[in-house]
Amino acid sequence: MPERQGWFLPASALVGAVTLARLAALWFDRTDLFVDESQYWLWGQRLDFGYFSKPPLIAWVIRGVTELAGSDAAFWVRLPGAILHGVTALILAALAAYLFDRRAAIWVAISYATLPMAALGSLLMSTDTVMAPLFAAALCFHFRLAHTGQARFAGLAGAAIGLAFLAKYAAIYFFVGAAVAAIWLPGMRISWRNAALMGVVFLLCIAPNIWWNLSNNLITLHHTGDNIDWADDLSDLLDLEYDEGATFFLSQFAVFGPVLFAALLWGYWRPSTPDMRALTLFSMPVLAIVCLEALLSRAYANWAVAAYFSGTLVAVPLLVRHAPALLRLSLVINAAIAILLPLLTIIAPAPAWNGKPLLARYLGRADLSRQIIAAAQATGAKGVVAAERGILADLFHTGAGSGLRFYAPRPRGRPQNYYEQNFALPESADDLLAVLPAAPVCQGTIQPTVAGFSTDGGAYQGHGYSAYLLSRECLNVLW
Repeated sequence: MPERQGWFLPASALVGAVTLARLAALWFDRTDLFVDESQYWLWGQRLDFGYFSKPPLIAWVIRGVTELAGSDAAFWVRLPGAILHGVTALILAALAAYLFDRRAAIWVAISYATLPMAALGSLLMSTDTVMAPLFAAALCFHFRLAHTGQARFAGLAGAAIGLAFLAKYAAIYFFVGAAVAAIWLPGMRISWRNAALMGVVFLLCIAPNIWWNLSNNLITLHHTGDNIDWADDLSDLLDLEYDEGATFFLSQFAVFGPVLFAALLWGYWRPSTPDMRALTLFSMPVLAIVCLEALLSRAYANWAVAAYFSGTLVAVPLLVRHAPALLRLSLVINAAIAILLPLLTIIAPAPAWNGKPLLARYLGRADLSRQIIAAAQATGAKGVVAAERGILADLFHTGAGSGLRFYAPRPRGRPQNYYEQNFALPESADDLLAVLPAAPVCQGTIQPTVAGFSTDGGAYQGHGYSAYLLSRECLNVLW
């Protein structure tokens, strides 16, 4: 009989040490909130059951943490990331102990905690990070359900994946895996009654977000469709983007770690037990679907993250049993990455590459916002209008206490972002500071610059932005 007890204390000690180290490093992080992070924070100031491009859970989490902390500083916006990945590591370890043994559980815990995707997700707040522990919990409950048939696990699995769906719509991959596993493996088939219970609980969890989408012209669905962009690509299946497909596939060695991703592919090819086969069927379809998306159009490196919760339980136990030396090598490589990433945020803006900081896209955003706010206050402007989504995102966060209003241009047709949807320029707006890359022309006259901005060494290096104080008539002509 495999030893399944005694894993929790060593696993929690290892994961806890990693998590505390990450929180300590985060305190000294010198990078600004990225565009998406600032947007998620803003969503949290306007609590709702859905938002322009994502479901609502990340906004709720950020709002809860910043309210408890009494601060909207970047540290508190990002703080949940390291904790959520630590919790995910322990949930996956619990499933590893249940399916395999104590040794596998401990290795799963520390391996997941040091994954490159977990290291990055502990530095930048993302929907993947909020989905992670909930998706892992759904897997844990589903395997218990398949093995025992107990209805309580059906309800718990439905609730967990419902909440995961409220974090990121990619949680729907769970049902793809469950269906494929049930088709191929008799041991993973659950009763119709339990399947219905899981489905009902899932629908109850996501019902508020469905209602919100229906009440808002399915705006999130449209945005998701724009991202996937299969409609045009399906018209010519022979015109595949092989470079995009290869780039995405190779990027997964960086997302999951080179040794573990190779081990995962090995596990896909030769799963050794029924439980291992089931885990591969929760992972492989996700990777296959996103690889197809990359071939048809494009796919970002993180789009297959849902494959790696079960994937960790394929790759790590496989190496524990057949190649422990490779597992130790994997830990060394991934731990080095996990140390390097936060170190770069602490020493930023160093190092530089070709005269530009390596982390330039995470620098200079708040500084530009402060310059814009100072210019608006100096000119007596009533607010600021900017067309660049990244500038608007940080203005709302950095300028939260400035007393200024911030606007996006009025949308032409369907809104293209959250700011056009909720903060579009009103026709009555007057005397606003417009932040533009070139001087606007109103009534045949080039408008004078009232302020120029320094953008060296940050996200906007090489992009010249200046400020123009514009009247209502000019604003209405331009937008």
